Amino acid sequence: MRTANLPQTSDREAPGTPHLAYFGGEPAFAVPRHVGAPNLGDRAVLMRRIEGLLDRRWLTNRGPLVEEFEQRLAERVGVRHVVVTCNATTALEIAVRALDLRGEVIVPSFTFVATAHALQWQRITPVFCDIEPGGYTLDPERVEALITPRTTGIIGVHLFGRTARVAELQRVADRRGLQLLFDAAHAFGCTRDGRSVGGFGRCEIFSFHATKFLNAFEGGAVATDDDDLAERVRLMQNFGFAGEDRVIHVGVNGKMTEVSAAMGLTSLEAEAGIVAVNRIHYDAYRRELRGVPGLSLMRYDERERNNYQYVVVEVDRDEAGLSRDQLVALLRAENVLARRYFHPGCHRMEPYRSLFPHAGLLLPRTEHVTDRVLALPTGGGVEPADVARIGGLMRGMVAHAAEIRDRWPHAVRRGEVT
Repeated sequence: MRTANLPQTSDREAPGTPHLAYFGGEPAFAVPRHVGAPNLGDRAVLMRRIEGLLDRRWLTNRGPLVEEFEQRLAERVGVRHVVVTCNATTALEIAVRALDLRGEVIVPSFTFVATAHALQWQRITPVFCDIEPGGYTLDPERVEALITPRTTGIIGVHLFGRTARVAELQRVADRRGLQLLFDAAHAFGCTRDGRSVGGFGRCEIFSFHATKFLNAFEGGAVATDDDDLAERVRLMQNFGFAGEDRVIHVGVNGKMTEVSAAMGLTSLEAEAGIVAVNRIHYDAYRRELRGVPGLSLMRYDERERNNYQYVVVEVDRDEAGLSRDQLVALLRAENVLARRYFHPGCHRMEPYRSLFPHAGLLLPRTEHVTDRVLALPTGGGVEPADVARIGGLMRGMVAHAAEIRDRWPHAVRRGEVT
């Protein structure tokens, strides 16, 4: 790892463009720094659990670690039932089926495409709704305006750990007789009005993918206080079996393995430490980027509990002198693998782009943020010194924006950016 383009001046600005990797300099990091590098927890504890499951030769089909993981998750988020699954997309698909959704379901476009795919895969039409002013989650007023006789449900998404407006969405759902559920893939360990995510709507879906705050290598879960719904979900994630050879419901293979539960339990036990590391990085980015023209760091509500898993910046091209995409290209050349979450929006991806070619006309706020938002590396794969270096790079890029713009056409001609 080099130090040549670390900030050297008193105002902590990075050197000019000749030192940037994009223009031929040496990358700031020899090893890439990722958004969402896995949080690992205590390796020794994990290995003991893995040794135990190997000794038992019970690798799947609802072993003791899966049962323990479900119980501890339910206790942690304060619901009666948690059913874990092989991944969150399967959990969402099963929940959609268990709630008997059909016709049209209202969802945000500013989300990971799996939220929409879980509907389209089951021949349910996702109706894309705009996000709230100044935020990233569904606008309840726009939701109500999109309801038709074919609408059966609403899927809200808690994005970047910031929760959707659950009370307002619940009022809309109750008033119009709709099912409400939440994609909570980003929000484990977070609260809304002091209440843990997991118990809102008919159910909430967690992700335990490797990049998530709490990971199980790969996994998901349906959390609910509805006894009947939990029973249907449990049947559907195991082929509909209600006993060794008795099938009473249609279902799929959505079971979590024991090794995934071992990792999930280990991650759960490390939750407080993971939050502490994330918070250190978030606060460091806030210091490093304070006052940089055109860069606005997403703020968390300090009145609520947050997991601080995401460091999200909006880029104002006019103020920063560089576009979001230019900053991403410059950072990636330095092995800072910033991500354009969630570009370009589900409505501009296939098959939705072809099915709903004019959807963007109803999504002005979504279109606005998809061209501005970037996520920066944080989590267990990043050190505070890395944050300082990334912050210095970004300050220098904005400080030398005019010089970078002057050289940018050469990069365009090389075909590196558009």
